[in-house]
Amino acid sequence: MSSVLYDVPGPRQRRLTLILSVAATILVLTGAYYLIYLPLDEKGQFSMELWGPLVDPSNENFVLVWERIWVGIKNTLAAAALAIVASLIIGTLLAVLRLQLKSLAGNRYAGLSAPVAYLLRGLGSGLAVLTRVCVEVFRGLPVVITIFFVARGLPEFGITLETLWYLVIGLTIYNGVVIAEILRSGMEGLPFGQREAALAIGLSPFQTTTLILLPQSFRIMLPALISQLVVVLKDTSLGFIISYEETLNIGKQIIGVLSNPIQVYFVIAVLFILVNYSLSKLAQYVERRLSRGRKTAGLAAPTPPPAALTAQAEGGAAAT
Repeated sequence: MSSVLYDVPGPRQRRLTLILSVAATILVLTGAYYLIYLPLDEKGQFSMELWGPLVDPSNENFVLVWERIWVGIKNTLAAAALAIVASLIIGTLLAVLRLQLKSLAGNRYAGLSAPVAYLLRGLGSGLAVLTRVCVEVFRGLPVVITIFFVARGLPEFGITLETLWYLVIGLTIYNGVVIAEILRSGMEGLPFGQREAALAIGLSPFQTTTLILLPQSFRIMLPALISQLVVVLKDTSLGFIISYEETLNIGKQIIGVLSNPIQVYFVIAVLFILVNYSLSKLAQYVERRLSRGRKTAGLAAPTPPPAALTAQAEGGAAAT
């Protein structure tokens, strides 16, 4: 069986593919053994003296180490959850605002007096430029710089918060504008006929955006949104710049006492991979549910039988 772009390999090609795959696997494992395992083993990196505080419950430092790691995990998840929720809200509002300002750009306000019309047009243009500048500036800044300026700048204006909120605000500023651009591009990528149809049935531009375009944009751009949410979770590690005790910062403290950086960072990397993998699987589940909902909604409803046939069937059943 074959298609236009792909021919199913025959027995010889399958054998060749299998042989090459096995050879490549052996080569990779051999390289890992000689280039990674042996050098680490020679330096004693696999000794229980270094791994014991992380994997051996009988070790005197095991409980204390995992208590500290658990504190870091809770702080990381708290900052990530708050930043994700805030970024989604800010990003959605900013995307809708930018789309509304773009739709108002050509509005002449014919029913109003000339001064008021010019004032409204100038206000709309000014807001459009301001939002565009904010998006470009905050999207172009490194996240660590944004977090630093938030933590150092807000106290200068008399706004003193917990370290957690400085990290959340910094992450929200950056990821909010990125999510806004994802949603805006998703809405602008939809067929223009949907907007025209919504306006034709009497919906306002705001209703068209929020009721027709935005839900579809969320569904279409879901993979990109989930990728950005994973970025939010990983960027919580930048809280070290303001001494926030997230997982990576806790790891540095443990390394300062036990002097086992490879072991601690390996465990922290595994924890991050597990959390991000769980988030990705959740995203796949949501995407499947949404796809199943679209397919179910697209099925035609069964045509009810004509009234005469229904009456005839009921009469026949009564006579029986």
